[in-house]
Amino acid sequence: MKPVDEQMPILMQGVEYGDPQMQETMEAELRERLAEGRPLRVYCGYDPTSPDLTLGHTITMRKLRQFQDLGHEAIFLIGDFTGLVGDPSDKGSARRQQTSEELAKKAQTYVDQAFKILDPEKAIIRRNSEWLSKLTFVDLIDMASHFTVQQFLARENFSRRHASGDPIWLHEFLYALMQGRDAVAMETDVQLGGTEQLFNLLVGRKLQEVFGQKPQICLTFPILVGTDGYLRMSKTTGNYIGIDEPPEEMYGKVMSLPDHVMLDYYTLVTRYTPDQIAPIKKGLADGSLHPRDVKMELAREIVSIFHGDEAAQTAEDHFRTVFQERDLPPDMPEYAIEGPTNIIDVLAASGLTSSKGEARRLIQQGGVRLDGEKIESIEDVVTVEDEAVLQVGKRKFVRLVASTDGESS
Repeated sequence: MKPVDEQMPILMQGVEYGDPQMQETMEAELRERLAEGRPLRVYCGYDPTSPDLTLGHTITMRKLRQFQDLGHEAIFLIGDFTGLVGDPSDKGSARRQQTSEELAKKAQTYVDQAFKILDPEKAIIRRNSEWLSKLTFVDLIDMASHFTVQQFLARENFSRRHASGDPIWLHEFLYALMQGRDAVAMETDVQLGGTEQLFNLLVGRKLQEVFGQKPQICLTFPILVGTDGYLRMSKTTGNYIGIDEPPEEMYGKVMSLPDHVMLDYYTLVTRYTPDQIAPIKKGLADGSLHPRDVKMELAREIVSIFHGDEAAQTAEDHFRTVFQERDLPPDMPEYAIEGPTNIIDVLAASGLTSSKGEARRLIQQGGVRLDGEKIESIEDVVTVEDEAVLQVGKRKFVRLVASTDGESS
């Protein structure tokens, strides 16, 4: 195991609390725990709220991987029980409660995708239903007796809802207790989470003390902004980078990031160490590095993490061809049509859009082109005598060809 002074910069990379005293306390405790010279038990919990992960979800997974690489015990905890309640930490209203069947299906996709970052040979997968489902009402009352209503109402999202008269459901208060019990059940040394989850992590510290355990160190990380550069990365706002997206799509989205967020991405979601990031930061500041080159390096790294080096190079070549050289990609998929066909039907059937509704919306937004010309109306009809190129947005292309067998494909 590496010396403590070598581990600390890596493990504290990207950690943020917004409170200097909290930062100092947690850093000191982590240093002290590392000095014990044993593998630490580190975990992060993930409630399966959607079937697919975005780059924003991977911040804590990257930190788990760093702990793994340094010889520590990393636990990927699936919140199959806490997910029934839903974490209210970053929400202005109560989450929709899910069924056990929904959670189980999404949980499996989380594990499959997490192994793109974690070392599967070393990762420990746990589910908090193992212990939370066995708690009695007496257990719940005992945990609740160590906290006040005022402590919960002081949380920013609860206080805001309370002040505006919006409902705060009782089961939402229980979420922090359930998450805190996770730390007790696994006797963890360190818990990871977003900055908005700090309250929940501190509840875990308190409950560990109640149960006679040494309180865990809490490492929290800032929210990753999306491709717009300002709002939280989210599928709802459409500013996300999905970790299962095709390499070319992922590369292109990274290249669309505003320059001011590049260092945050390097720090939070790449494999780069503080020593590797420092010269990039310096080069951007003194002008010795061009932002475009730095961003292309970032795009290569992110695609490589999820698809491998070869796919990253292919994605970069594709980007250069389409955007820098202004040529069309040579390997476009083909779609054959027979006779005049409505543009909406072509977009949906060819796979350029996921539905006819999305096709209508993109046309109305001016995001669809045929041979470089913008499609103006959802009533337009496509006729192909030889071939034509249909384009959606900046990165999706299909070569339309005339059907030779009387059927479209």
